[in-house]
Amino acid sequence: MDWLIFGFPGNEPLAAQLAEQLQIPVGQATIRAFPDGESYVRLLSEVQNKNVLIVLTLDHPNDKFLPLFFFCQTAREAGARKIGLVAPYLAYMRQDKQFNPGEAVTSRQFAKLLSSVVDLIVTIDPHLHRVKGMEEIYSVPVTVLHAAPLLSAWVIENVKNPLLVGPDSESEQWVRQVAQAASAPYLVLEKHRKGDREVEIKVPPAEGWEQHQPILVDDIISTARTMIMATQQLITQGFQPPICLGIHPIFSDNSFEESIAAGAAKIITCDTISHPSNGIKVAPLLEKALVSLLRKA
Repeated sequence: MDWLIFGFPGNEPLAAQLAEQLQIPVGQATIRAFPDGESYVRLLSEVQNKNVLIVLTLDHPNDKFLPLFFFCQTAREAGARKIGLVAPYLAYMRQDKQFNPGEAVTSRQFAKLLSSVVDLIVTIDPHLHRVKGMEEIYSVPVTVLHAAPLLSAWVIENVKNPLLVGPDSESEQWVRQVAQAASAPYLVLEKHRKGDREVEIKVPPAEGWEQHQPILVDDIISTARTMIMATQQLITQGFQPPICLGIHPIFSDNSFEESIAAGAAKIITCDTISHPSNGIKVAPLLEKALVSLLRKA
């Protein structure tokens, strides 16, 4: 079955790179907003009896989901057979429990919504905490890829005498993988969250680690409160200014500038979301998975 790959606005470079490596054509479409904010979608390429692969990272998902929905519905009406979504960052994974009465458990609700639109999903390191596997909430196949080998390769190539540091217990799964692959020691700090933008981080004294370069590793950098506080506390306790390494660079508001001001030696992220801090490409990871996936489809 023939495949066409479509890059949504802002995702065209990754779509073009994947198309070249996978040797499938790039589909053409017009996706834009009317002056009143409503979406306009037009498929310019023929999709009848073809499989469609959409490249769309889902930061700011409220703005992106309706165009995605309209695109998929139009493609199916035009005769597309199967629709796959390559979403390097997959949104609405963190609210996986009702913490207060009446709260929406948006991870499950968004999963139901997205599963009704596409037939398969490929993503990188979705934020799994209380949900142990994507099959618990998604009814379509989800291929989960892991960026840890990419982070480890970056550490090996760029840092001498590294010490991997996880800012909280949730980060331990990524920190441990990166540290083991890089043959480096690691620490996991204690975090107490007091609100969306207020956290408390406990850091042990730097005794014995003074000659190591700390590298803070986390999956999602959103408000960056955790990263900022951990950076400040590490420096206060006598560690070298840390390098901050992230998978998904959301960096809301002025959090990127605030992270630099907090004393981070540098900030390096994967390009799952386009950002000035991008220094690690995820395309090779996606290419390898998609070659196998598209052959089976």
